[in-house]
Amino acid sequence: MSRMGDVLAGFHAAWEFESDSVLIRFERGIRTPKLFQALGERRIPHEAIAGVTLTPGKRGTTVLHAVPRPGADPLMEAAAGQLKDGSDPYRLVLPAERETLAEYYADELRAALPSADPGPAERHLVAAPEAPLQFKAYDGKASFDGKTVAFRWFWTGASSAKWKAGDQSFLVTDLSGVEWRSPEVFEGHLRLLRREAQPAQPAQADQDPAAVVFGLGYGPVHESLPFAAAVLAAVRASGPTPAVIPAAAPAVRRDPADIAERIRHLGELHQAGLLTDDEFTAKKAELLAEL
Repeated sequence: MSRMGDVLAGFHAAWEFESDSVLIRFERGIRTPKLFQALGERRIPHEAIAGVTLTPGKRGTTVLHAVPRPGADPLMEAAAGQLKDGSDPYRLVLPAERETLAEYYADELRAALPSADPGPAERHLVAAPEAPLQFKAYDGKASFDGKTVAFRWFWTGASSAKWKAGDQSFLVTDLSGVEWRSPEVFEGHLRLLRREAQPAQPAQADQDPAAVVFGLGYGPVHESLPFAAAVLAAVRASGPTPAVIPAAAPAVRRDPADIAERIRHLGELHQAGLLTDDEFTAKKAELLAEL
């Protein structure tokens, strides 16, 4: 491997190659993706890397990509493939004229990795963002102190089902995992998966007291994803996760007030240009069909 301390600087980040890991330091510039700024820096052990690629990028750039090993990084496990290329912390974008230098480091890093495919990691090898963490979702505020996840509902956004259930608090020892659906897509949410199979969790996140839903301007990726990763890491560290098959949620008719609120939210997304006319019409019809 390269000498300890060798640094390869690209757009928005610099990679420092060490004897057993790659230390990624992200810039805090105005053009740097907010997720990178939130992460600050991350140390990626060689054993957490499955492979290395070097490919042409857009507009005269080249991209060095350290492919993460499945299950090794709680951030990437929580993201579940939903991150856009520009927000992938494992991609280093460089000017095309630095391709030869990038190729040298790519070869050096490949040589430091295990020769055989190690397969999915049995435990997290990359440190998760540290607690305490918090963020505001559309229907409530989520906070995590390292042991307990708390949801405090907002009267302006929470469904009647959540108001009836009241503010929620969950010990990580009572959870089996986390489901994160990016706020950049329709019906994004953060859902806590409970170890107990009964009662079944509602299918709709806006009806589930173990979930907060995102909306336009609420629960952005750079706040909600590190939060989800920290909770997931704490759950994994709390002990073995039993195999739980949740029971199917029975079909129920939703509260008309909740439907009206979701349609209003759809209208906001439509006006912001995040939904096309056809998407807005189709989603609105789906909601009305649940009445």
